[in-house]
Amino acid sequence: MTDAASILDSVRALAPAVREHADSIERDRRLPEALVRGLIDAGVFRMLVPRLLGGEEIDPMSACRVFEEVATQDGAAGWCAMIGACNGHFGGLLPPEGARQIFADRSTVLAGAFRPTGVAEAVDGGYRVTGRWPFASGIMHCNWLFGGCRIMDGNSPRVTAAGAPIVKLMFLPRAEGQVLDTWHTGGLRGTGSHDFEVKGAFVPASRSVWFADPPVERGPLYSFPAIALFSPMIASVAVGIARHALQAFKDLAGVKKPTRSQELLQAKPVAQAQLGEAEGLLRAGRAFLLETLGEAWEVTRRGEPLSWEQRGLLRLSATQAATQAVQAVDIVYRAGGASSVYASTQLERCLRDIRAASQHLQLSATNYETAGQMFFGADMSTTGWSVDNRGDAF
Repeated sequence: MTDAASILDSVRALAPAVREHADSIERDRRLPEALVRGLIDAGVFRMLVPRLLGGEEIDPMSACRVFEEVATQDGAAGWCAMIGACNGHFGGLLPPEGARQIFADRSTVLAGAFRPTGVAEAVDGGYRVTGRWPFASGIMHCNWLFGGCRIMDGNSPRVTAAGAPIVKLMFLPRAEGQVLDTWHTGGLRGTGSHDFEVKGAFVPASRSVWFADPPVERGPLYSFPAIALFSPMIASVAVGIARHALQAFKDLAGVKKPTRSQELLQAKPVAQAQLGEAEGLLRAGRAFLLETLGEAWEVTRRGEPLSWEQRGLLRLSATQAATQAVQAVDIVYRAGGASSVYASTQLERCLRDIRAASQHLQLSATNYETAGQMFFGADMSTTGWSVDNRGDAF
């Protein structure tokens, strides 16, 4: 077994390799094999996999620190590390036979999409799956895929007692899907978050699951609501990208003399104030995120279910941390003046990457509205947060 501190040390040791491959990550719109291998060897993609399957099963706060560290080196690498590791969490939710099949290989990396844009026709022993899914981050280095599907009996969709479609995630080998080259973006280019499609692949019932299904593994990591767990992990990538930007600005300010000035930028009171403001925003958002996650983790470790307020605070803290990370990057980008537009400063890439990361649904500004409802005393079981945490919709 590898502890969280060892994983963190290992990803820090990868920093020179990340810097070496920074240009190719952008150009090729994927992580190079050497970097993927480094993340695998460090244990990053198995952090949330159950110990019974050879995983590390570490606590969520430690996982967030790892994602933040990788994102500090490169935003796309941090995003892929986070997505791949979060998908390992399904090892504790899937039926045992399917989980063992998927995670028997210690090099397993999963990519996919939760959205139920596919259909799964019920057949003997499982399902016949067809569909197309967007935003499959890390698909260029994965060996397993998954996609959300509506369950069909012939031409008729299965529905709940309330009339809602019944959906499940279907897991299948990478070779049974086709990647569609759709990831042409400004930010997070290196994540290779292409669409993929599947045409009539058979998926056994043991390789299907949905968030509302009871977890198979008993540990607190798997009783923690998955969507509530993923939100702060997504935000931790934004925090890491912002940390990268602040360091890039400090490097620039240590060598740049603004026009008509004999002093370095770092000696200017305005630049000092801008850096101080950016640091304050970033650290405050990060502290709120880790404090809220830590409190929720302690509740879960005691075997108690999270309240709707605790779930809501997780989403709020993730949104706030990401929002303040974006603000911090904006401040130092402006503070860098015209130099910020050059790729050599790394500031323009951080700006593009953090803007892309903050567009994720789990960090949507609508979370503020729902938080306000919660603070006004609304019944949270009727809100979008409750729907998301049951996994019935996204």
